Amino acid sequence: MSTNTAHPQFGKLRSMLFPIHMYELKKVIPMSMIFFFILFNYTCLRNIKDSLIVTAGGSGAEALSYLKLFCVTPAAIIFMVMYAQASNIFSNEKLFYVTLTPFVLFFGAFAFFLYPNRDILHPSIESVQAWQVEFPRAKWLISIYGNWTYSIFYVLAEIWGSAILSLSFWQFANQITRTPEAKRFYAFFGLIAQTSLMLSGTIGEYFSSLKDRLPEGVDAWGISLKWQMGIVFVFGIFTMIIYRWIYTNVLTDKRFYDKPELPGVAKKKKKPSLVQSFMTIFTSPYLALIAILVITYGTSVNLIEAAWKSQVKIKYPRPDDMNVFMNQFSFWTGVVSMLMMIVGSNILRIFSWFTAAVVTPLIMFFGGCLFFAFVLFRTELADFIQQIGTNPVALAVMVGAVVVVAIKSTKYSLFDLTKEMAYIPLDEDMKVKGKAVVDVVGGRLGKSGGASIQAFLMSVAFPGASLLQLAPWVAGVFVIICLIWLIAVKGLSNKIVVLQKEEEKEISSH
Repeated sequence: MSTNTAHPQFGKLRSMLFPIHMYELKKVIPMSMIFFFILFNYTCLRNIKDSLIVTAGGSGAEALSYLKLFCVTPAAIIFMVMYAQASNIFSNEKLFYVTLTPFVLFFGAFAFFLYPNRDILHPSIESVQAWQVEFPRAKWLISIYGNWTYSIFYVLAEIWGSAILSLSFWQFANQITRTPEAKRFYAFFGLIAQTSLMLSGTIGEYFSSLKDRLPEGVDAWGISLKWQMGIVFVFGIFTMIIYRWIYTNVLTDKRFYDKPELPGVAKKKKKPSLVQSFMTIFTSPYLALIAILVITYGTSVNLIEAAWKSQVKIKYPRPDDMNVFMNQFSFWTGVVSMLMMIVGSNILRIFSWFTAAVVTPLIMFFGGCLFFAFVLFRTELADFIQQIGTNPVALAVMVGAVVVVAIKSTKYSLFDLTKEMAYIPLDEDMKVKGKAVVDVVGGRLGKSGGASIQAFLMSVAFPGASLLQLAPWVAGVFVIICLIWLIAVKGLSNKIVVLQKEEEKEISSH
């Protein structure tokens, strides 16, 4: 986590592009493949969940804030409690399978059973709209109930990002990767995994455009869902197979894992209870600072994305059309992320942890200010918009897409890597339970933080207002959140420097 020079056994060019020994590919490639499959599924699920909710009858981008606040956050807390309890029962290997399997089964069931029977399972659009007229303050909560199978899909797709990607994969990587290896491996993991965004975007765009090749009256969106969820199911199975292979072939090789027991295998000492784990977590300034990074990222990106997606819905009212656009967005996010991975790996290699960690909040701050400035001053820019031959909605979608691509690619290439490196010095129990609280609950609190701000403004402060009308208030909160994020990065950097000096003293004393 300190400044890292080039590996002495590599030349300058290889240190920049591929600082990995050939024998280490036995460990690096399967870990990269797991990351690839998990991120592919996450990208696919993320695009579909937004398309389902935003374009559903009686719903809209405003419903996303209520879903994140009233559904995703409670579900994440329940998951975290169950995960912490399960971690006391199962080994890490079995815990991974127990965590992954329910998600894979549900997504398969959604495409092949729930969605085809949505007209039977959902209340009629007429009744939903009548309730919304009668109870205007609960309009978006009613839309969540009116499309309840979509809402469950949305919740589980959101938790996939925290439970499977942020928690299960990175927890495993942190447990079996040494700190010097992390500086060389983690960027490569990400570089390979980012190709999944490009592949997922291409495949999703292909299946979502089936309507142009199918006869009139055929449910093209339903067929697209079956294909995409079928791939999600198969890739989930592949993930578990590779995970098992790593346990049997990599962790038994002393070159890659030299601890006396496999990660997560129960020891004879008594494990702390869930309450004790919470007390330790909540009284740890180190973990608290990591949590602030996660929460402020989630809140700030949610504030931008909600306003952006409200414009996307106006331009693309059909779910398949919106999904085509979101998959194009994912493709270009993957392209930019791959380029940023190369840049980010060298920032990690050459500069300090602080330098690498501060890039993401700076990109968020300046990109967000650009987007909100366009939204707030779109009237003043009307002549300019007309001169370039477009309209405010189309330009808002384009500007928002560029800003969010920049934020996401920086998040994948630098934020995730620096955050995960911060976990490595922690003991095994804190890596499991501390990471569960920070990544799962902290991640959801971040998104629900932005959601709660928007829900309060739409329901209490300005009932019936759209996200566009609330932009001045949201922009002000956004700036404050980014400043808190920057302060937390500096605070965590100071603690990491202290840990680095302690490690150097221990090494010099031996």
